[in-house]
Amino acid sequence: MTVDNNETKLATAYEAIRRREYELITDMLEVLPKIDTLPEERIGQVRDALFHADHPFLMVFVGPFNSGKSSLINALLGKPDLLRVGPVPTTDRINILRYGDEPQQMDSGGEVDTFFYPSPMLKKVSFVDTPGLESIFQKHEDTTRKFLHRSDVVLLVMLATQAMTSSNLEYMQKLREYGKKVIIVINQADLLSPEQTETVRTYVLDQSQGKLGYKPDVWLVSAKKGIEARAGGELNETLWQESGLAQLEQYIDSQLDDAERLRQKLQTPLQIIQNVNRAALESVKANQAVLDQYQSIADNVKSQLTAYRREQEKIVREVNDEIGKKFADAAERGKEAIDETFRFSRSIGSVGIGLGELTGLARLFRRGQKQSRTRLAFERHKVYDPIRELPEVVDKLAPRLEGKDMQDIDDLVKYGGREINALPPTIRSKVIGTIQSPVQYDRAALQAVRPELEAIEEKARVDETEKLDTSLRNVLFGLAIWELLVILTLIVILVTGTIDFSQPSSLLVILLLFGLGVAGLLIMPISGRLLQAAHTNRMLKIQADYVEKLSKASDKQVEYGMQLRQNVVAPLTRLVETQTTLQNEQMTKLQNAQQQMTTIEADISKMGKRSFLGLRG
Repeated sequence: MTVDNNETKLATAYEAIRRREYELITDMLEVLPKIDTLPEERIGQVRDALFHADHPFLMVFVGPFNSGKSSLINALLGKPDLLRVGPVPTTDRINILRYGDEPQQMDSGGEVDTFFYPSPMLKKVSFVDTPGLESIFQKHEDTTRKFLHRSDVVLLVMLATQAMTSSNLEYMQKLREYGKKVIIVINQADLLSPEQTETVRTYVLDQSQGKLGYKPDVWLVSAKKGIEARAGGELNETLWQESGLAQLEQYIDSQLDDAERLRQKLQTPLQIIQNVNRAALESVKANQAVLDQYQSIADNVKSQLTAYRREQEKIVREVNDEIGKKFADAAERGKEAIDETFRFSRSIGSVGIGLGELTGLARLFRRGQKQSRTRLAFERHKVYDPIRELPEVVDKLAPRLEGKDMQDIDDLVKYGGREINALPPTIRSKVIGTIQSPVQYDRAALQAVRPELEAIEEKARVDETEKLDTSLRNVLFGLAIWELLVILTLIVILVTGTIDFSQPSSLLVILLLFGLGVAGLLIMPISGRLLQAAHTNRMLKIQADYVEKLSKASDKQVEYGMQLRQNVVAPLTRLVETQTTLQNEQMTKLQNAQQQMTTIEADISKMGKRSFLGLRG
């Protein structure tokens, strides 16, 4: 019971590690083909390791046509018709027999078929049935060579009546070149007498020693008896022993019970992928070293793009500053026009105008005037000339931005072309796209904002004048009413005799009324100062609105230009960034694989060894 339990633990541990190796190798085959400069032969070695890891123990049957290879496998697995047999060549393909829960045949591509069959023996070993040796070293040589190279043991099958023919000796010589353990299996031993059996065994041993360089195991078997032993569903032990296949079965069990053999079986693919992983790490490090030189390209492009943006934004600021000066000039001229209109010296005349406004006479006179007093004053001072010059200032912006965009793009095209041509061919071949100037330039952002700016310019010219006209009329109304009240008060006093002019106090009243009249005249300059401040503030708000709308449109135009620049050098920057990311991922995956290999190697070394509590799993 203990022996069986230990064997179970060993088999379980072996299968668990084998699956880990298989998954690790599969993951590596996802990474390795993407590594530049890694030789294809290295990837082929890993695929070879995958085959090792995917088969628990590989036993390859070779021999002449009709030597009974397929029949032997059928007998071992207890299914007479699993592989086709017959008096003429029936196997012209490589057949791999592996364990599966359900019988299934799968075309593995090329010249290989895979059979899955639920035999307990196939949990321990995979069989490979090959075409006759006559074709192995002719049309099937390349395919079979791979399996001979991967095999753990080679069974050379020959008929008892044709043992050690010249062709068999020749094939044995070729098998020696593969350095694999060869077991000679002589089929149809049931056709020999006991004396003949011993004679054949001795003869084969003597002949094969010279060809192989050692004395191989020689087993005399009978596929026919083996099949008969399993007929009826129950194993006939007597017939099974007589068939000689029990010896082959025991060999399989003993090999798989040998912990050292199992460790070696697991170590073989591990050593392969360890060597390839080291080579892959060196390749990735070398690729990274090469790519590090070109990382500066992406950094340089980013620096250039940042500088380009600053220059474009500077152009926008310069235009905005010029616009600000135009508005400031207009505001200053407006202040002068308001000062002229509302100065104290015009106050007396303004009283008359105000009385005209009160009586409606002013409206009659204004009918013949094309412009108001405010507009006339603004025209004299050319207040809106700077506003009229704004379109000329704005129209300079688009050509300046476009000219800078195209010049920068031309420089980037030249720079990007030089850098791509300087890349190593392995990296240059990965460039996607072409570095070239755009075929057209879109000015839509600045063109679209033009109507909005024109509306603001119109507002600055018309609305501001109307506001000042209204303010002026209100001031004139107020001034006229004030002075009229003072005059009416004086008239009432004089007519009613309210004041005794013989009294000294009467003079004070007269002086007070005179002072009130003079104070009323101060309404004009005081109002002028207030209107100047209000006008300046309104012009500043209009300027802010104007600059804000132009700036938003300018930002879109600048962003468009920056996008053009990025698109031009995108094939280069995308290549560097993508390759950097890819190689970093490759390095991480290879380093993780290396750690897994270290862990697997430690587990292999412990497999089958006894611990303090018993056999390690």
